[in-house]
Amino acid sequence: MECIFCRIINKELPADVVFEDDMIMAFNDINPAAPIHILIIPKIHIGSVNELKSDDDLLAGRIITVAKELAKEKGIAEGGYKLLFRVGRHGGQEVPHIHLHLIGGAQLTEGIHAVDKKN
Repeated sequence: MECIFCRIINKELPADVVFEDDMIMAFNDINPAAPIHILIIPKIHIGSVNELKSDDDLLAGRIITVAKELAKEKGIAEGGYKLLFRVGRHGGQEVPHIHLHLIGGAQLTEGIHAVDKKN
């Protein structure tokens, strides 16, 4: 059984896709922690950061570069934003497919959630 993110990549499940190229897909989180909350994923299945290999350096860098580009496009680059990888169960990773959270559009607390999603 494929993971939920692989099913989104394969267009078997819907997603609000905001970016896609041959390596990466990015879509809005269905349970946002802030006004801007985008998940950036590789199109190949890699379970977590712990499974990255040196051959994946370009892909890992591309994930972060796409996050930076999306932050600028969404108008949050200037004020700041959070990039978050969760790794494994104790790290709070819920989907076993590496994904980077781009979170912003409000003053963020120490945790993942915004103080006020409206401002």
